[in-house]
Amino acid sequence: MSAHTGVLAVGGHESANGRALSIPGGRPVACGRELYRAVHERVRAGYEQICVVPMTLGRDAELVADTARTLAALGPAERTRVVQAAPFGTARHLTGWLRAAANRVPLDAALVVAAPAGDVYDDAELYRIARLVRQHGRHRLVEVALTDGDPDLAHGVERCRVLGARRVVVLPASFVVPSTARIDCAPATALLTPSAVAEVVAARVADAVERRRAHGDDGVAAGLVAAADHGTGHSHAPDAGGHSHHDHDHAHAHDVPSAVLRSASFPSLGSPVS
Repeated sequence: MSAHTGVLAVGGHESANGRALSIPGGRPVACGRELYRAVHERVRAGYEQICVVPMTLGRDAELVADTARTLAALGPAERTRVVQAAPFGTARHLTGWLRAAANRVPLDAALVVAAPAGDVYDDAELYRIARLVRQHGRHRLVEVALTDGDPDLAHGVERCRVLGARRVVVLPASFVVPSTARIDCAPATALLTPSAVAEVVAARVADAVERRRAHGDDGVAAGLVAAADHGTGHSHAPDAGGHSHHDHDHAHAHDVPSAVLRSASFPSLGSPVS
């Protein structure tokens, strides 16, 4: 990415509002006021353009729309320098990454697909994705856990034990690596390596910059309708003074680089967890 392009990686519930993100050359931010202020800071710092990447793995359409609403509220001077990239990933990408990780786990292990809770529609999407991982994989047991919701991780692991699993592996379906301390399972590791995350972000930024150069499209209009069919959820961007109506962080992306599809990490299993 160009040295004159500032990159803002916008996080929602899949990344603890950006706290779980680490983007070389980019700044993780939460949506709303934090994003609004970060854009202004980049403009004052003299960046020629600012590319904003919604860091969803496909379970947070509202993040994409909230990002667009925030950017739409910017003044003319800021809008001319800002471009919104396609989201980091889609549900289809997430399913593929989880399947790649599952394929590296011994077949006698049960899988728990775990992620922070979103709204009811985001959580339902997690169940759908987990079902696809099981349907197109080779593991007999695939359960779901919401790391800060119900069923929680301990409950998901216990269900696997009750159903006869001797080994349980947690597959994070977000940027947050859940803690497995005091839980009877193998330690969880990140779904994607840092280099894989950086590669996808770089690809999103490059595509967005080229789209604006070739077609004059800043991506905001597409972002505004990203959550049009997402249940009954809605949110609003901050007004011109940087004040948001809601201070929470509630598609189509281009193909992911092929190397990233091979980067899903997984825990090393020795003897069965007892």
